[in-house]
Amino acid sequence: MAKQQSFSDKVKKKKGDSKIHVKVIYSFKSDEGNVRFNQKLITVDDLNQLEKVAIN
Repeated sequence: MAKQQSFSDKVKKKKGDSKIHVKVIYSFKSDEGNVRFNQKLITVDDLNQLEKVAIN
């Protein structure tokens, strides 16, 4: 029996994620006085929302 659906058909059906994934890297000073870096992966709908993101 022949395949009913090919790989390209599956890819065409799959909808892409409309959200944007952004990696945010920020620095802070540790108790010892050293500069430390931390990173977060944030998902936003629009790039204008990046201004509203609170990094703790």
